[in-house]
Amino acid sequence: MNNNILRLGRMTCELPPFYARFPWVGGDLQTLRNTLHFTPPDLSSYNMRSLRLALRDGSGDELIATLNQPSEDHKKPLVVLIHGLTGSETSRNILASTAYHLSRGHPVLRLNLRNAGPSVGKCRHFYHAGRSQDLRDALAALSGELLIRGAFLVGVSLGGNMLLKGLSERDGLDHVIGAATVCAPIELKAAQRRIMARRNFVYQRHLLGFLVRDSRCIVQGTPLESRLPALRSIYDFDDQIVAPLGGFTSADDYYAHCSAAPRLGAIAKPALLIAAANDPWIPVTSYTSREWPQNGPLSVAVTPGGGHVGFHAKDSAVPWHDRAIGAYIDSLR
Repeated sequence: MNNNILRLGRMTCELPPFYARFPWVGGDLQTLRNTLHFTPPDLSSYNMRSLRLALRDGSGDELIATLNQPSEDHKKPLVVLIHGLTGSETSRNILASTAYHLSRGHPVLRLNLRNAGPSVGKCRHFYHAGRSQDLRDALAALSGELLIRGAFLVGVSLGGNMLLKGLSERDGLDHVIGAATVCAPIELKAAQRRIMARRNFVYQRHLLGFLVRDSRCIVQGTPLESRLPALRSIYDFDDQIVAPLGGFTSADDYYAHCSAAPRLGAIAKPALLIAAANDPWIPVTSYTSREWPQNGPLSVAVTPGGGHVGFHAKDSAVPWHDRAIGAYIDSLR
């Protein structure tokens, strides 16, 4: 079978080719498909409970997560899902991934970042692409029983950059057996430029609206609140809200300190990085212009299509990236 996946670095498992499912052809339709046509999976047959994971920075903030577990113990590692920008545990791609990994016998933890999903209005700080310490704190707060067979971490979009940054810092990863990212903006400045391109005006306006809404409770009563009405772009939000809240001097300072790309060489855990050549949000050159060591821990798969966290293929109702990650997890056993 002709396999059209561009493989870079060390590839440890066989991945199926990707052919877009009609009529979801092209990067934009792949990206929008879950928005336009999505049926939430039925998770009612799985055990579910909410967890509050304390953070260790003295803020009093917690990460709220939902744990779904099969009724029978299949002796498989915990899969931890980390959402992207403006997302949460109920993001459509997170729900689809949850259903898939549960069907394979994995317990699944859907992690909400600070002030995302059920924690909006309950945190003093706002999440951003570099808060990798939050991920380590969350893992440290999990019970030993949940981690007895290890944890496999999956980061989507912004959550993927956070995950890779965390892997490069190495500490607090004893229970991590591996990781995967989907359409991660590993060069934050390049991703900012792409999302602000004229052709992405509608995307940017949509994202900015949610960011302003979700951050309002954080900045309320502070000088930052007066800046919200004047924000016109993702760069403005990063420069006027994210940077001061995160202790950065500017958006560009934030991008420089938090981009995962310069840190990839420090990663020791095995990880699969998935990208799409026609992603309208993330420049594929962030992946294809780099040298990826054949004997290193990182495997990169670039599909010819898939959009931004779409990957709706014609041969399966399960998104291609979920099946690829499933095959990669199996290769680590």
